Amino acid sequence: MFLLPLAYLPSVRYFACLLQGGCVVDLGEHFIKRSERNRTRILTADGPMELTAHVACANRPRQPMRDVRLDYSKRWQHQHWGALVASYKGSPFFDFYADSLAPFYEQRFEFLADFNLRLLECLCGLAQVPMPAVSRTYVEAQPGDFDLRTKNAEGPAFAAEPYVQVFADRQPFVANLSFADLLFAEGPNGCSVLRRCLSVR
Repeated sequence: MFLLPLAYLPSVRYFACLLQGGCVVDLGEHFIKRSERNRTRILTADGPMELTAHVACANRPRQPMRDVRLDYSKRWQHQHWGALVASYKGSPFFDFYADSLAPFYEQRFEFLADFNLRLLECLCGLAQVPMPAVSRTYVEAQPGDFDLRTKNAEGPAFAAEPYVQVFADRQPFVANLSFADLLFAEGPNGCSVLRRCLSVR
């Protein structure tokens, strides 16, 4: 079983795990600042860029992920969507998926977990990747589980499968960006790329 944090616009590796099945997303774990829970990486004309969803009371210790509230005092949604459009409007499948994703950058969600979960459901639906089980209470890892909730967690072997990224004419391939990068580049073929990325031994 894969134990995963609830990530914002999760990475290619994250989606490769989802494609394997047997995944549980843990909403009972403690929120970790500066992590994939509210941060993602996309590719811009100048190279990789991090996008961070702003949260309130980020310094509160031992706060369960399910209780973290979003902070709208700055226009981060507008900035994130602007960055996605600027970066990916020239990609083959951006126009095909943009209308499904744009509402997440217009609607306000009170909790980070609700925002991430609805966005994950949307991405899984678009890519035809199985949606993971969700636990609102902390999940204890068992022998044989792949616990990917910590930064340096060991997991199955991940080898990025190169695909043609939007700025391939001027930049080398950048591995393990947000799954949105792969989705906009490969569309329905994204799952084929995911299958070649992850090997469970």
